Amino acid sequence: MPDREIKSPIWRPEPETTEDVFDHTYKEKEGPKPVTVVVWRNVILMSLLHIGALYGLVLLPSASALTLIWFCACWLFSAMGITAGAHRLWSHRSYKASLPLQIFLAFANSMAFQNDIYEWSRDHRVHHKYSETDADPHNAVRGFFFSHIGWLLVRKHPDVIEKGRKLELDDLKADKVVMFQRRFYKSSVLLMCFSVPTLVPWLVWGESLWVAYFVPALLRYALVLNATWLVNSAAHMWGNRPYNGSIRPRENRFVTFSTVGEGFHNYHHTFPFDYATSEFGWKLNLTTCFIDFMCFLGLAREPKVVSREAVLARAQRTGDGSHQSG
Repeated sequence: MPDREIKSPIWRPEPETTEDVFDHTYKEKEGPKPVTVVVWRNVILMSLLHIGALYGLVLLPSASALTLIWFCACWLFSAMGITAGAHRLWSHRSYKASLPLQIFLAFANSMAFQNDIYEWSRDHRVHHKYSETDADPHNAVRGFFFSHIGWLLVRKHPDVIEKGRKLELDDLKADKVVMFQRRFYKSSVLLMCFSVPTLVPWLVWGESLWVAYFVPALLRYALVLNATWLVNSAAHMWGNRPYNGSIRPRENRFVTFSTVGEGFHNYHHTFPFDYATSEFGWKLNLTTCFIDFMCFLGLAREPKVVSREAVLARAQRTGDGSHQSG
């Protein structure tokens, strides 16, 4: 298994976008905070989704072996649409993808149903640029519930909207795959998030339509959602900070496992443009394995990597003393 010292990608000191670099000049406005406005439509929809997912858990033992395999395949496919797609490719431009791979990841992203690529990437760049402030969409300072799911249940803080509008997003606007998906997002979600996961097991191997809907569709969808949300909540609260002890994001193994590689969060906020989001290669990082395989096939290229020397120097300079290699 490759590690940091034998990887082939070159060191690139400058990322292609600077919109994911923390802005130290931002100051929160003085005075009382804006009134929190609950979006009851979202509260109801999220409640119904999680009730359906819990029922999916009840039905899980009755699902056939093929349906369980399909459930895992849909889970992995949709997860890659977030981790390798919206996050590492489009939010951070940490590697370059061929058109076929971009289309593949766009379909996967629609199956994940976490807002279209453009909106997801915009909000994520705002999160990095204004992390743990009023301009952070899921500001972890406001507590676990807010940073996990609560931020989706209330109106955005005015600073989130203001700073999001001021971001330079020309790369996303010029991306034909991103804008095509945005244009047809609702249709693609209906197809990829709900119809395909449900109809394939029902039509191909005769699974119950009821089980096919509640297990590979709703339960899988809720699990991927909550895994992604753990990066915003748990990975900003629990774990060590070996690279930068002055920021909240942490290294969290549980989050890393549940998100196929996104829990090396202190590293990621320290070096947001590194395609692997970690110095440990493939270790607990299935997304990095996927991107490396795509590079091997010629479908991806130019993954950005921080040099071993730069990582060690940063850990010694600003880490909390917990850094370990390997």
